[in-house]
Amino acid sequence: MRVRLPVALLCVAVAAVAAGPALGQAQKGADSDKAMKSVPAKPAAAKATAGSVNAPSAAPHPNGKKGGVLLAMHREDLAQGFSIHETATIATVWPGMPCFNNLVMFDPFKQVESLDSVVPELAERWSWQDNYRNLVLFLRKGVKWHDGTPFTAKDVKYTFDMVRQAPDAQTRLRINPRKDWYANVESIEAADPHTVIFHLKRPQPSLLMMLASGYSPVYPAHVPVNDFRGKCVGTGPYKLKEWKKGEYIEFARNPDYWVPGRPYLDGIRYLIIKERGTRFAALQAGRLDISFPGEATKPIADQLKSSGAKLNFTLIGTNVNDNLIMNIKKPPFDNVKVRRAISLAVDRRAYAKAVHQGGAVAGASMQPKPYGFWGLLEKDLGRLPGYGKPEDNKAQARKILAEAGYGPGKPLQVEMGTRAIALYVDFASFVINELKQVGVEATLKQVETAQWHPLVTRREYQMGANLTGLGIDDPDGNFYENYACGSPRNYTDYCDEQVMKMIETQSQELDLKKRRPLVAQIQNKLEEDAARPIMGWRTDYFPMAPHVKNLVPHHNIYNYGRMQEVWLDK
Repeated sequence: MRVRLPVALLCVAVAAVAAGPALGQAQKGADSDKAMKSVPAKPAAAKATAGSVNAPSAAPHPNGKKGGVLLAMHREDLAQGFSIHETATIATVWPGMPCFNNLVMFDPFKQVESLDSVVPELAERWSWQDNYRNLVLFLRKGVKWHDGTPFTAKDVKYTFDMVRQAPDAQTRLRINPRKDWYANVESIEAADPHTVIFHLKRPQPSLLMMLASGYSPVYPAHVPVNDFRGKCVGTGPYKLKEWKKGEYIEFARNPDYWVPGRPYLDGIRYLIIKERGTRFAALQAGRLDISFPGEATKPIADQLKSSGAKLNFTLIGTNVNDNLIMNIKKPPFDNVKVRRAISLAVDRRAYAKAVHQGGAVAGASMQPKPYGFWGLLEKDLGRLPGYGKPEDNKAQARKILAEAGYGPGKPLQVEMGTRAIALYVDFASFVINELKQVGVEATLKQVETAQWHPLVTRREYQMGANLTGLGIDDPDGNFYENYACGSPRNYTDYCDEQVMKMIETQSQELDLKKRRPLVAQIQNKLEEDAARPIMGWRTDYFPMAPHVKNLVPHHNIYNYGRMQEVWLDK
């Protein structure tokens, strides 16, 4: 039975959990084992259980200097403005994060993200209750929105009721990619102006990680969500100064920021440069200070290194996979055998070599080690479509297609859509060539970013070369969003009752050793069904000028763009 926490009990909880540190200030967290305990049955005798609240890591370069404007690379204009909750692309998250805050966030100085790297932000403390069925968050006081309005629990409830599409939500999002992240939330309670409770239908410890993603900022309840298409009102370290469409996005330091002494920078200017070669030429010449997440492929990094450019490089996983999407609601991809033939036709290891020159790693639906925690082992991948001997896989693909009625006299003809961005086109072109070898004739259709996500959301495509970025390295942040029946971002409309039961089971498993094999079973099943065949996981060689300090790229492109700790040593 789910326990509702009365305000009196919350007072006990607040007393038990002291005010937390601001980012950059160290304090030892509570014992994580205590988070496994639940609230006793009698509220009068109840004692709050403090969740594991981690202190942020020490800054690599602690003696930050004030001043300067960071010049950041940006590859395209903002299709949805600053409305992060309505987007599924790093192109919005990267320049949007400095404007906002989350309830919690991933430690900016730890590359590997996990529950242990979640640190306080707008929530200075949190507490799991009733065996992970109630998440209580204690909010910071004195925080203000950029327009001077006080931040309260009302804003938190407004934001996440909107995202989960609660029946009584004050407004709705036009596009809602992550609705299913919060499918397990039964209700959100603003117990008082500085206390919020997420009531869950069942245990789900991964909720905290989803709240820490760069995809999960808190919005102001008093600003219409449609306004974020053209402006940004947040609580974050930087205020929007100017957005000159097609040219740049500029932020200035928030003088009233709630973290003392932050941010260091006077501002950030994101320069919009659409052509990839021109972007990196600007970085090489010193007209930019930092790259764009996920853009620096191995060939680009090699070229920059050979040029003698004064840059530091960091090899990281991106938590972004290249995948094929096929519209399962329409022939021929309603036939699982045809989908499997397509998957068999593409040699994953040749893909990594040809398209990424080794700057990608093989893996199924979760990011592989050492960049991720949940990925399948190399020995397990060999049994999946597209990972065995290429000639055997292609022969099997031709046989399956022949059984489905396709062959030399009647080739399968498909349209391959993708975003009109170089790295997407590279991907699509390789797959088209691979499919040609098994008798599939695919034609390329390039689509602008502003049209791409609405197009696939409406299922107005046949086949697509797609990149899927995962906001967190956790199965719940992936499976519910990309494979769950009815999810807006399940672009293929794959739906399997057995898989849904498996997803539910792993989600509420509190024992990590038991959860891992459950997640592995799901990954195997998804590849066998060609639900969304994974071609590979991209790596990034993130380059930046040596004078940029405290910017630590993570193994996830979505979660290190806050910039409040970054400073310039020049």
